[in-house]
Amino acid sequence: MTDNTPNGGIEVTPLQMRKALGRFASGVTIVTTAESEDDASVHGMTANAFTSVSLDPPLVLISIANRAKMNERINKTGKYGVSILATDQEPLSLHFAGAAHQPDLVRFVWRREVPLLEGALVHLACSVDASYPAGDHMLHVGRVEQLWYDDGHPLVFYTGSFRSLELLRDDPWGF
Repeated sequence: MTDNTPNGGIEVTPLQMRKALGRFASGVTIVTTAESEDDASVHGMTANAFTSVSLDPPLVLISIANRAKMNERINKTGKYGVSILATDQEPLSLHFAGAAHQPDLVRFVWRREVPLLEGALVHLACSVDASYPAGDHMLHVGRVEQLWYDDGHPLVFYTGSFRSLELLRDDPWGF
């Protein structure tokens, strides 16, 4: 384990935080919102800062950089969608991260006036319950108004790379 400071730890800098927290494997989501049910008005971004907050009421949280246009758009619409991506949707993740321009791959389905990505493992249609500033990000807590899901293999992000998840056994808890 790397240890480069006199007190036995690594200096906490943004780069070191990114390196350390990149070792937490996460799913990959696309967060979307739109002012109208028109594909041309959709704004989306890749996000892996997503978590479940509560089952009752059903709440999820996304963390969006303050400088991202998505914050302004979520504040304006009061709603957002979360599409949890399948392994074969890596190109969509790159498109919405701005790393590749492939608009021909993008297909939306509209649920509760929220655009979601066709073929995703999970769709969550959320209304903003609360938003909180947190450092250089804004935390948007969304109430899940409706959800849809399918079976498949999730796209995983770990140490700056996309990975696939190998299931060691089929559904041991009956989910």
